[in-house]
Amino acid sequence: MTMTQTEQILVVPTELFHSLGYFQGFCHNVDAYLDILLDPINTKYLPRPEMEVDPQFKQLIPYCIFRHRDEAGDVWLFQYQRGLGQGESRLHKKRSVGVGGHISSVDANEDSPYEQGLRRELNEEVEINSDYEQSCVGLINDDESEVGRVHLGVVHVFDVVKPLVRPMESDLANAGFVRVEEVIAQIDEFETWSKICLRALF
Repeated sequence: MTMTQTEQILVVPTELFHSLGYFQGFCHNVDAYLDILLDPINTKYLPRPEMEVDPQFKQLIPYCIFRHRDEAGDVWLFQYQRGLGQGESRLHKKRSVGVGGHISSVDANEDSPYEQGLRRELNEEVEINSDYEQSCVGLINDDESEVGRVHLGVVHVFDVVKPLVRPMESDLANAGFVRVEEVIAQIDEFETWSKICLRALF
């Protein structure tokens, strides 16, 4: 495969992340990390196949959670099961509460490649038919798994007025809003990042 055919994804040196304050699991202190990690001085676009197995770099991944609070005050979360066609084979068939993906070199010409990549990934994966408020609430680092060692999650919560989020890809299977209590009761069925978020936020 030629260089032009290989997806180039945004990464930061793992050493830089460690220098800002290493953690395992969830960190609420986004401000201590994100501006520095997203500074163009510190980012590169490198071939995805190589980055998936190189722990010297962390791939920055927006991880978007959709939350709805109904009139009774109950909290519902959008969840789905990952299909076999999704890019990361190590996550196939796992349930998830997070939507998102890599920041690609196709986003690099924008003023904020990260924000552009976040919007692009959401537009590809889901349709949001509701007003919402969005906030960046934390970071995920999981060096205890093969997938986690090369990724750093940036967690965004979308508080939707109505539970009107639907998948745009067939690989987001069995998708829909479920009461948070039911999600937590079935937490063992979810991928590691979802487990970390559920325990830290809900």
